[in-house]
Amino acid sequence: MRRGALLGLFGSVWLTATSAPADGGPDAADGRDGGADAATARSDTCVEHWPSSRPRPKLTESLPAQGTSGHALRFEIVVEHGLGESVMPGGMKLREGSSEAMALERQFFVVPDPEGGAAPRITTEATGQLAKTTLELFLVPLPPKPGRQELVLPPLPISIARASGELLTLCTSSHRVTIEDPIASTPDAKPKHNPDPRRQEEVWTSARNITLSALAALLVGLVLAWLLGRWLKRPKKAPPAAPPRPPWEVALEDLRDLQHQGLVERELFVDHFERVSFVLRRYCGDRYGFDGLECTTREMLGVLRRIVPPIPVLDEIETFLREADLVKFARLTPSADECNTALARAKTIVESTVPPAPVASAAAGGEA
Repeated sequence: MRRGALLGLFGSVWLTATSAPADGGPDAADGRDGGADAATARSDTCVEHWPSSRPRPKLTESLPAQGTSGHALRFEIVVEHGLGESVMPGGMKLREGSSEAMALERQFFVVPDPEGGAAPRITTEATGQLAKTTLELFLVPLPPKPGRQELVLPPLPISIARASGELLTLCTSSHRVTIEDPIASTPDAKPKHNPDPRRQEEVWTSARNITLSALAALLVGLVLAWLLGRWLKRPKKAPPAAPPRPPWEVALEDLRDLQHQGLVERELFVDHFERVSFVLRRYCGDRYGFDGLECTTREMLGVLRRIVPPIPVLDEIETFLREADLVKFARLTPSADECNTALARAKTIVESTVPPAPVASAAAGGEA
C-alpha cells in the first residue's frame, strides 16, 4: 500500500473547501447558513454548497474513536434526502493528487485498494417521503511515529444531484481518532518474526499469448486439414458416358467383321447365316426401339409393320427373317452362294434404313 495511492471514494467532483461538523459543534464554520441563494461552509478540504431555501439534509456519521495503526477503520455516513435526489451520482471516486487526497495524506490516512476487499459501498432505500443513502468508506491510519497518537480525519465532501440536475455538496464533520500501535495492548510485547514468504507466481504474458496463439493456429489447421480431406474424399461424379454409336454404324461394322472371319471358306454355312441374322435382328431392334433379339419373327414383323413412315425394305426384312428361321429351326443348310447373298442383303437393308443426315437440313436452314 502506498501512502499517496488513494483510490475510488467519493463523488465525481471534490472541491477544495472547508467543512463544518454536521452537528454544528466547535468545528462548525460560521458561514453555513449565510448567503442569499446558498449556504456555504469552508475549511481546508471541503466547500459545502446548499440552497438556503431548503433544509439541509441530515447527515449521521459513525467513525470509531479508537483504531490500530495499519488496520482499516469503517467510516459510515447516512444521508437522509428527497426521493428525487441521488447521492454520489458520479460514483465514489477520488482523484489522485486532488486537494482531498492530499488532505487525507497530510492527516496520515490512506485508502486501501478496492480490489483487496475494502471497496467503498453505497446503498439507498426509501422511507416514506424521504430516501436514506448509506455510504461505507474504509480508511487506514498510518501515523509517522510509533506509540499512541491522535489523528484528525478532515471533512469530506458528499455530492447530491437534485431532480433538476443541479449538483450540490455537503461536508462531513472532522473526527478525532486515537491510534494505537498493533502491539500496544500486549503486555511485555516482543518483536515477532516476519511471516513465511509466499510463493511468487511469475506470469510470462508474452509466452502465454504466443502459446495460446500457436494452439489456436494448430487447432484451426487441424480443422482445415480435416475439411480438406473430407472434400478430397467426397464422392465424385462419374464422367458422362460417351454417346451411343448409331445402330447402323455398329451393324455395318459387325457385318464387315463377319465377312473377314472366313466362315464361308471354312464351310461353316449355318454359323455364318445365324450370325448375319443375329446382326440384322439386333439392328432392327436398336433402330426402331424394341428388343429384336427377344422377339419372334412374327412379333418382330408386327412391330415393324406399325412403324410410320413405313420401312421401305420391310419385304426384304421379312424374306430374310423367314429364311433364317428355316435354317435355324428346319435344319436347312444354306449353300456358300446363299451365305454370301444373305450378307449382301443384310448390308443393303441396313444402308437403306439409315436416316437422312441432319447436317444437310441445318445447312439449308442457314442459307435460307
